[in-house]
Amino acid sequence: MSVDTTHVREFPLPDVGEGLTEAEIVRWRVAVGDAVEVNQPVVDIETAKAVVELPCPFSGTVAALLAPEGQVVPVGSPIMAVQVAVVGGELEREAVLVGYGVEHSSGRRRHLRGRRTAVEPVKVEPTPPVASGRPLAKPPVRALARQLGIDLATVQATGPHGDITRDDLTRVTAHVAHAGPAAVPVVTRPVRGERIPVRGVRRAMAQAMVRSVQAAPHVTEWMDVDVTGTIRLVEQMRAHPAFEGLRPTPLTVVAAAMVHGIRRTPIMNASWIDLPDGSSEIEVYPFVNLGIAVASERGLVVPNVRDAGSLSLSGLARALGDITKRAREGKLTPADSVEGTITVTNVGVFGVDGGTPILNPGEAAILATGRIIDRPWVSNGGLCVRPVMQLSLTFDHRIVDGAAGSTFLADVAAYLQDPADLEG
Repeated sequence: MSVDTTHVREFPLPDVGEGLTEAEIVRWRVAVGDAVEVNQPVVDIETAKAVVELPCPFSGTVAALLAPEGQVVPVGSPIMAVQVAVVGGELEREAVLVGYGVEHSSGRRRHLRGRRTAVEPVKVEPTPPVASGRPLAKPPVRALARQLGIDLATVQATGPHGDITRDDLTRVTAHVAHAGPAAVPVVTRPVRGERIPVRGVRRAMAQAMVRSVQAAPHVTEWMDVDVTGTIRLVEQMRAHPAFEGLRPTPLTVVAAAMVHGIRRTPIMNASWIDLPDGSSEIEVYPFVNLGIAVASERGLVVPNVRDAGSLSLSGLARALGDITKRAREGKLTPADSVEGTITVTNVGVFGVDGGTPILNPGEAAILATGRIIDRPWVSNGGLCVRPVMQLSLTFDHRIVDGAAGSTFLADVAAYLQDPADLEG
């Protein structure tokens, strides 16, 4: 079949399956003049939930990059123009892309591929790559360079795509330490504090926390618990064949304890629903999607373990290890961070005893676990030293009354003090 002519098609920023309204262009993987194929990753975008690779919906040659790195783009706005072949008078059909497509969400159907519209020939003047004249570096690396006062234009890039990495900045600072300040041009800057753009995960977190405290009356209760039994169980898990290749931690037992507590007090696993007619309902979920607060380079993210109540201890250990690893590596998908029903945050990893956690919007409760530290403890009428953890439970007082919150917290503490028998 002969090729009649070419057309330029625009690739609009799609909703990647989380009700997205906008996203930041993090890194272009192609430049003007590059050939692209269907489903080839062409750009990394940062949403409120994750960094996502976007594949191209059609093949051709990149005619223009329409949004520079660092720009926040609304969904539906064109981000790239591709010159495509017209075969036999017909445009190439768009493919269903890897990573996003037609999904069902919140009772409505989302069409996530680009719209099929007739495209008239458009003349696009070739433009240089967007990154031309601007050093390539991911947002965390740019932030670090600002903190160190390093001009990225003076740094030799060694990243796989010609981007500057943290190691490159480390080499610069080491060189300065040995060769003196004159070895690298000094960037003068006004005497004022650093300004950090509020976008992506940081903005989503800020908006969610403000919305949460404005909508839900927060109540927090505390309890100290002797976790000798938890530590013993963790040691047994690490030596058990069912946990080979896994790294169970006290958080594994905490997750199991929360599932156990919800079985006795289901109202902890619920949401407050305001209806259009002005009335309200409480929805109690039959499943537990356990959110895990994780500190990552992109900020605080809360992916969740789906249907945690159906998992064994080994299943929880595997799921927790996978979700936290992907969160820290920036490899979460948008679906990982939606539809959570209750959350746990481990502030103990920072050497903190406890706190007053803020609810994830739409959830009835969040549990904070503090560090495990040896403390004086009275047991069987005698004074001894035991490993003790503080639990801080915050709950929405519209949904959970004091009796229910206290019962749940006591059940979690009792489980941690005397965990269930080891299971595979």
